Amino acid sequence: MYRISQFSKISGLTVKALRYYDEEGILKPSFRNEENQYRYYSDEDLKKARLISFLRSLDFSIMEIREIADTVENEAELAFILQEKAEFIKNNIAREKELLQKIGRNVFLPGTGHPVNAYQIGTVDIGGVFAASIRFTGWYSDMDKYVPLLYKAVGGNRSGRLFNCYYDTACVENADIEICLPVKNRIAGAHVSCRKLPGLRGLRTVHYGGYDTLYLAYKAMFEFANKHGLKTLTPSREIYVKGPGMIFKGNPANYITEIILPIKFY
Repeated sequence: MYRISQFSKISGLTVKALRYYDEEGILKPSFRNEENQYRYYSDEDLKKARLISFLRSLDFSIMEIREIADTVENEAELAFILQEKAEFIKNNIAREKELLQKIGRNVFLPGTGHPVNAYQIGTVDIGGVFAASIRFTGWYSDMDKYVPLLYKAVGGNRSGRLFNCYYDTACVENADIEICLPVKNRIAGAHVSCRKLPGLRGLRTVHYGGYDTLYLAYKAMFEFANKHGLKTLTPSREIYVKGPGMIFKGNPANYITEIILPIKFY
């Protein structure tokens, strides 16, 4: 058995860390003197201490270490968990790269603010359109899984650009969204329906750039509507004149999105 000072030198964990792991129930000494509360550690404790030290070097959290210490019984189980951690790190790296790209797209000289979109806003009358669509309720990011399904179902029957209809009056977590593709003829497919969307009168503008700055277009349109006494209705439409491909996303700075807000006069 080893006193805590000896065990600290052997394990590479500080006395303070050993006391903390004891309090947290992660690494309790094999023996504790009831009279003076001195801690004594065994060779089995040393194996656990070396594991903890190893996991800390890999940036495992205390919560993760506690779970591993409580549940892992052999090297095979540990290897599986390490593989899980590796996948988690890879996903984090991918997300951090996306954030770097997003920052890079939005870095401007001091005082210049957002990229300038000279929004030309006017009224437009749109005729009815026959389209195949998938309507769902969920996250906005869920569109990424439905768009390929719609394209696959439509195939060569497409007759126009992809557009979305947004049925909510505000940004919500469970959004009511309809993804639409104009088609020449009626089609049948799982989750896909065909119908003629009615014509409408609305405000129209065009946004140039990534979707992360689309809010600027909506801001300009709402300001225009308020100024001219117009009430905006739903569903609004976003027509993707130029956007990401099915495989390659392209440069978001080159995206072109047409926005239609249905209106009525007060």
